[in-house]
Amino acid sequence: MRHSRLSFRLDDGVAMVTGGASGIGSAIAVALAQMGSNVALVDLPSSDATATLEAIEAEGKRGEFIPADVTRSEQLEAAVDRVERSLGPLTAAVNSAGIAEAVPADEMTTEQFERLFRVNVTGVFLSCQAQARSMRRNGGGAIVNLASISGIVSHREMLQAHYNSSKAAVAHLTKSLATEWAPYGIRVNSISPGFTRTPMNERSEVASILDVAVTLNTPLGRPADPSEMAGPALFLLSPAASFCTGADLVVDGGFTAW
Repeated sequence: MRHSRLSFRLDDGVAMVTGGASGIGSAIAVALAQMGSNVALVDLPSSDATATLEAIEAEGKRGEFIPADVTRSEQLEAAVDRVERSLGPLTAAVNSAGIAEAVPADEMTTEQFERLFRVNVTGVFLSCQAQARSMRRNGGGAIVNLASISGIVSHREMLQAHYNSSKAAVAHLTKSLATEWAPYGIRVNSISPGFTRTPMNERSEVASILDVAVTLNTPLGRPADPSEMAGPALFLLSPAASFCTGADLVVDGGFTAW
């Protein structure tokens, strides 16, 4: 039996990370550079990507910030085009752009519900669509979408029915795209982070219950650092995961095991 050489490296790759200026997206972007990729950060024009770009360049790789709104398909198509002109053919993508808020379901407006779905679900779909068109032209690639354990469980005292359902949609969208694009050599997977210390989780409605949630409900007894989401994402993007597609990798310190 012949054994292929196992590799987690992404040398000479070109990666695109939406929501890459901060939080989990930023941590994954820097890790991509550590594994050998040049990295484009796609985020809102108001985002400050300076620290992330400096960290990418400190790894000896090229980084570029591309302002774009993930709810606008033409901006995403332009972003992918710019990535390819500046850094080369797109080989990997991570879609971590998303928003969250707390609103009681019986008080939630249609506008609030649709706005969150527009960013968290439509934004992921449009990002994947633009990335896959590029990857299909270039012979394949790998995409990782950021879902959440909030798409698996409904948290106590967290009034976010729209957020929870949007993340469930991301996980199933991922499976659907994986099966459709497999013939083109495009793998699509997701990761579902547990409670992670990011700016999103500094919101008052989350911060007030975070310590209790991790102490009582997480076997590892602490929230994750954003960098702890990088390893799972890199695995799914790497040649080591060449037979993984349509998977949702739960990275929650054991939260959903209890």
